[in-house]
Amino acid sequence: MKEQVFDPHRLDMRAFARAGIELAGRWPQASLPRLGEGLLPMADGAPAVEWRARGEQREVRGGSHQVWLHLTARTTVSMECQRCLMPMLQELEFDRHFMFARDEAEAARLDEESEDDVLVMARHLDLTELVEDELILALPIVPRHEVCPEPLSAPPEEAPATEERRENPFAALAALRRRTTD
Repeated sequence: MKEQVFDPHRLDMRAFARAGIELAGRWPQASLPRLGEGLLPMADGAPAVEWRARGEQREVRGGSHQVWLHLTARTTVSMECQRCLMPMLQELEFDRHFMFARDEAEAARLDEESEDDVLVMARHLDLTELVEDELILALPIVPRHEVCPEPLSAPPEEAPATEERRENPFAALAALRRRTTD
């Protein structure tokens, strides 16, 4: 019997789940262009994205099977710290289980009933896109060092006393209002 070959860029999820096997590999970060948007370049080049995917079928009531995908990935990216504005390395990783539904209606129903992620079954799944989506979701909203490598600059001092103080524009309006009511 010929062993079935699974392409992670055009994965037949039903057959992959039936086989119950694991795929693993490494992709260059450059192959995930949306992930690279807004990241800083790395001097030695970005490390590869390491990933693992395992398909499985789980029995559900009525004797049918539910298609599942267990997907993990990790890499390191360079971002700008929002505290000190210096480059910083940020590790990204995820470990997720995805349940597959026949159509959008079933996906909506299952999504309400389950805490797991639900995807609609497509003829072929591109694991590259799914890995990229999950790594983007793993990016910190506000990247910052635990402890910045250089001390932050001191806040600017108060304006010198010799500088003229500006009159509050609302005070002028209040004075005008008092005059009109008198």
